[in-house]
Amino acid sequence: MRNSVVGVTALHLVQPVDGGVARVVTDLVGAQVAAGVRVAVACPEDGPLARAAAGRGAEVHVWKATRAPGPGLLGEVRQVARLVDRIRPDLIHAHSAKAGLAGRLAVRGRVPTVFQPHAWSFEAVGGVTARLARHWERWAVRWTDRVVCVSDAERRTGERAGIDASWSVVHNGVDIGRFGAGPGRSGSGDPLAADITAARAGLPLLAELPPRAPVVVCVGRLCRQKGQDILLRAWQPVVRQLPQARLVLLGDGPDAAALRGTAPPSVLFAGAVADTAPWYRAADLVVLPSRWEGMAVAPLEAMASGRAVVVTDVDGARESLPPGSETLCLTPPEDPPALAAAVSALLRDGRLREAIGHQGRQHVLSTYDVRQTARAIADVYREVAAVPRPERREPIAQ
Repeated sequence: MRNSVVGVTALHLVQPVDGGVARVVTDLVGAQVAAGVRVAVACPEDGPLARAAAGRGAEVHVWKATRAPGPGLLGEVRQVARLVDRIRPDLIHAHSAKAGLAGRLAVRGRVPTVFQPHAWSFEAVGGVTARLARHWERWAVRWTDRVVCVSDAERRTGERAGIDASWSVVHNGVDIGRFGAGPGRSGSGDPLAADITAARAGLPLLAELPPRAPVVVCVGRLCRQKGQDILLRAWQPVVRQLPQARLVLLGDGPDAAALRGTAPPSVLFAGAVADTAPWYRAADLVVLPSRWEGMAVAPLEAMASGRAVVVTDVDGARESLPPGSETLCLTPPEDPPALAAAVSALLRDGRLREAIGHQGRQHVLSTYDVRQTARAIADVYREVAAVPRPERREPIAQ
């Protein structure tokens, strides 16, 4: 790989193919293509990532892989090896635990390898499974030129787990052009209210709500990690104080049926949506009550849209918020009363919400533009590719 990334080939190996990881990879791929990188993406064809990556100009290759390790792992590793021999990338960038497992087993350091955990797998499990996951990550650094973390907190979590890696911290970025001012921003009067009204009019689920009914939006896969069950417990005291308030859950996932079964009528389920931008603009407040993260992308997107956010104090959350907003926008994880208090306070104070939303937007514009992320990743690529290694003469596939 030369000093410039123009003309090089990067192979992104990705599983999962939905949620925040898919959005981060899609935006990164688009920025890399625009910078002159030849980008290949290997991922399962179900889910939005394959289509979205192709739309951004990437070569998309089908990698038939399940989300979690299982009896098909050996076949998945062999698929990766065949793809590497076919694509001949200058570098492999594996995203999340499953791709990191299969990708590093397939090439075993014979191609420059970057691993990006997007939150550590051992945080999602307990007992023996967590110990095995930590052991694997400590072992696999021998086949990893660089571990890229999306927050300093995520890196520190890895270090505490005994992972002795070569680290880089590259914050997640968002495609600023997709978020921000909506149709109402150019009007007279209250521009934020006009923006919200215009956005809701275009969303059938919200179009019939009273004009100023408070709307809270939560974007994320419906699963234990994202903590929607905690939000539902916190929602009850909120709606007692603000009876017209509505909570909208965007996304799908394994907990969808259970959440629907316990949700009151004031909670609306939008399902998985192709474009989250109008939902952020329709919101008064965006909440993500995660149990663990690396650095969640949904709050960054919400702030880019000018919306105040409430997030739980997990890895990456403090780093993602504008300085000084932590006391209002950050709550302890798995604490429904604290979450309810923060949400209620912000819903009752429109001026404060708007001020925080404006501050958050400026913070994202200056710090979390995906073009900055792509430049930082390009620096990582150049550094790992500059390390001498024996020329690969034999195919990786066995």
